[in-house]
Amino acid sequence: MSKVAVLTTRPETVLDDYRRLFALAGGPEALPKEHTTCLKINISWEKFFPACSTTPWQLDGVIRALLASGYAKKEICGVHNRTVVVSAEKGEIANKHKPVLEKHGIANVHLYRPEIEWIRYEPKGRMLVLNDIYPDGIRIPKFLLGTNIIHLPTVKTHVFTVITGAMKNAFGGLLNENRHWTHRVIHETLVDLLTIQKEIHKGIFAVMDGTFAGEGPGPRCMKPHVKNVILASADQVAIDAVSAKIQGFDPLKIDFIRLAHEKGLGCGDVRKIEIAGEDIAKLNYGFCAVNGGKAGGKECGRTFASRGQHMIYHGWLKPLEKFLLQTVLAPWSYIASRAYHDVYWYPCRGKKIVSEMLKTEWGKLFRSY
Repeated sequence: MSKVAVLTTRPETVLDDYRRLFALAGGPEALPKEHTTCLKINISWEKFFPACSTTPWQLDGVIRALLASGYAKKEICGVHNRTVVVSAEKGEIANKHKPVLEKHGIANVHLYRPEIEWIRYEPKGRMLVLNDIYPDGIRIPKFLLGTNIIHLPTVKTHVFTVITGAMKNAFGGLLNENRHWTHRVIHETLVDLLTIQKEIHKGIFAVMDGTFAGEGPGPRCMKPHVKNVILASADQVAIDAVSAKIQGFDPLKIDFIRLAHEKGLGCGDVRKIEIAGEDIAKLNYGFCAVNGGKAGGKECGRTFASRGQHMIYHGWLKPLEKFLLQTVLAPWSYIASRAYHDVYWYPCRGKKIVSEMLKTEWGKLFRSY
């Protein structure tokens, strides 16, 4: 039976709680110590915004848990990807990941730098969509072959997938900057990526932070909430299902969870998942999300940027998708995204939200890093 560990936490105990969580979820059993263990850090915005990206205490707590469990420091590394609209170099500083890695003496790997070789990979399992999207071959970082991977997502909603978590976190690490080509079939893409992960990694694990949890048109323009919860599991489908459940959605009505469950890649039925730690039976945040109604939860409105994305991937502009996003015209979309999120939304709305969240106990902890 798949197991997901869930604990409530507070700033004073969070680092010890992450160590307990790691053991409770079976981290040492899932991740062979003789192999390199990669910590796949999530940066959804190069700016700090609560619930958006891996928290510094999440990264700090997991590293401490690994070291306490006997993993060699030299065999642990932080792993970053980038997108055309988010700089990992800026994000790892704004979100205080880099100081944590440096404090522990942990290597910091940026997968898109010239020294990292990307190779063509032929999956053994059946692909749902990736072979069609990349007819010239699926390319992945050679560096990740034969490693353990620990995904470090947060509890939050997403404009394309209702919620985002462990399965979505592989989206950055295993696909290059052209991964936006998959957005129209994002659910199937996430299932394909989990199939590939199970082939290339020695062990797969996820540790999810919900100290701040994000509601709305995520992963950026959200309403953050203090929820004081942390989760971990060796089953990527199960941890996403539990996260979806506590956010207020029916996991099996979210396509990527249902498809992965049906394909046998993990368990998406919360009734069949062993929950270790807290009782989540009555836990329901009642979050709203784009397309949340289709997932048995609440619906929220789209941002201006996400409405434009929807029109291209699923609306009346869909016939022009390749022309708009896969030709020399593509930079217009990057410029538009940065203009909306970084020039308009964050200064006009986001800064006020950040200021209020920094007054919380978790905000004070963030400042301390």
